[in-house]
Amino acid sequence: MDMRSGSSQKAKTEGLEDTMSRQGFVARAVQKVVDGAEAWNLSCSTLGNPPVYDNAVFPWAADVEAEWPLIRKELDAVLTRKGELPAFHEISSEVRSISSDQNWKTFFLCGYGIKSEEAIRQCPETWRILQKIPGMKSAMFSIFEPGKHLPPHRGPYNGVLRFHLGLIVPDEPDKIAIRVADTLCHWQEGKALIFDDAYEHEAWNHSDAVRVVLFVDFEKPLRFPGRLTNKAVLNMAVFTPFIRGHPFILHTEVPLSCFLQYAATPLPFVLGRAGHKRIGGEGGLGRGAGELRVQGGPRSRAPEL
Repeated sequence: MDMRSGSSQKAKTEGLEDTMSRQGFVARAVQKVVDGAEAWNLSCSTLGNPPVYDNAVFPWAADVEAEWPLIRKELDAVLTRKGELPAFHEISSEVRSISSDQNWKTFFLCGYGIKSEEAIRQCPETWRILQKIPGMKSAMFSIFEPGKHLPPHRGPYNGVLRFHLGLIVPDEPDKIAIRVADTLCHWQEGKALIFDDAYEHEAWNHSDAVRVVLFVDFEKPLRFPGRLTNKAVLNMAVFTPFIRGHPFILHTEVPLSCFLQYAATPLPFVLGRAGHKRIGGEGGLGRGAGELRVQGGPRSRAPEL
């Protein structure tokens, strides 16, 4: 695959623009830092800046693909209680700008620097395999119900790349696909798809069956000094007044790509709704998603909302 691209990344996240443009000193300051870091990331990329990457440039992708049946087996157990899983917008409120129905469900293993010990307990092989991905920042099962269409949007920060591993993909390529910039891609079971979600993209499942992928964000490979500035940006939110004002996530490694969306918003969702809600009560799928381990900090319990 040609690693060059005639497409260009847009400076704004159109799907999230209303939330990204909120007023406030912190939000404006963070946006300015992110804008500068995104320029560095483009100039320091070791693999170019294509919308979609050749899997061969990431040798670990083949290792993950080779073990996909183990992940699928654990996914099948999770899906026995699919109705209890939260929709993505119930975890991240800002996703409502592009998805507000119950047709995009999620099962998080880790996200925003927080690990779900219960989810990891239920999917130990998946978690082991995920450790093969250098710089992993978040991981979940992403479930598109029949008829789901995610409109064009872009991610909030280009310092990470997106990895999809097809787990359940109906054999209807004319009805199930993802477009990244000008490239139309189709998921395949057991096959990886790696792309830059900072390009405009949209995805759809117009079939009559569910589609599930393992969804991972990982650090974009960068040269010095971009590598250092990117790591700083991905971890700087912990030092902001916004984060320090919420003791539950003190010392949490919260990527700025997420923090930027929340900088002017109260914090009910990341640790509350994502933590304990709608993943089952006592004995439910994600009972332990209410018990989250904060990286670098003690075990904590999500607050009741």
